[in-house]
Amino acid sequence: MGMFTRMSDIIQANINAILDKAEDPAKVIKLLIQEMEETLVELRSVAATNLAEKKQVQRQADKLQQQINAWQAKAILAVEKDREDLARAALGEKHLSQQKLSALADEQNIVEESLSKLQADMGKLQDKLVEARAKQKSLIVRERSVAVRMTVKNRVHSVKIDDAIMRFEQYERRIDDLESQVDAYDLVNESQGLHAQFNQLEAESQIEQELEALRKKVA
Repeated sequence: MGMFTRMSDIIQANINAILDKAEDPAKVIKLLIQEMEETLVELRSVAATNLAEKKQVQRQADKLQQQINAWQAKAILAVEKDREDLARAALGEKHLSQQKLSALADEQNIVEESLSKLQADMGKLQDKLVEARAKQKSLIVRERSVAVRMTVKNRVHSVKIDDAIMRFEQYERRIDDLESQVDAYDLVNESQGLHAQFNQLEAESQIEQELEALRKKVA
C-alpha cells in the first residue's frame, strides 16, 4: 500500500467504528497510532524534499530573471550604439531565458500545489493522531477502572466468604455449647435420681423398723 493511499485511509477512518469491531481495542488503537506516526514522519520527509525543491526552483527563477534583465540591458546598449545585430541577438537570448522562466513557473506551481496539499494532509493526520491518542488515554483509564472494580469485587467476595465461614464456626461452637449443657443436665438428673432412690430406700427401711417396733410393743 502506497503512503498516500494509506494516509487517505487513515484520515477517512472512523476510529470509534474500528474500535467497536476490535476484539482488543487497546492493541488496535496502539497499532493505529503507530501507523499514523510513521505516516506523519514520511509526509514530513516528502514535505522537506518538496520545500528544498521549491527553494531550488526559486533560485533558478531568480537567476533566469537576472539573465533576462541583463540581456535587456545589452539590447538597449546595442541599439544605442547602432548595433542592431547585437541588439537582435541579445533580444533572442532574452526570449530564450523568458521561455525557460515560463516553464520554470509551471514547475513552481506544481511544487507549490504539492506542498500545500501535503501541509493540509499533515494537518488532518495530526488532528486524527490527537483524536487517537485521546481515545487511547480513555481506554487506559477505562481498563484501570475495570481492574480496580474487579479487585474491589474480589476483595468483597473474599470478605463475604470469610464472614460466612466465621459465622458457620460460631454456629458450630454454639451447638457444641448447647450439647454440652444438655449432657451436663442429663448427668445432674441421673445423679439426683440415684440419690432419691437411696433416700427412698432409707425411708422405707426406717418405716419397716418403726413398724416392727410397733408390732413387738402390741404383742
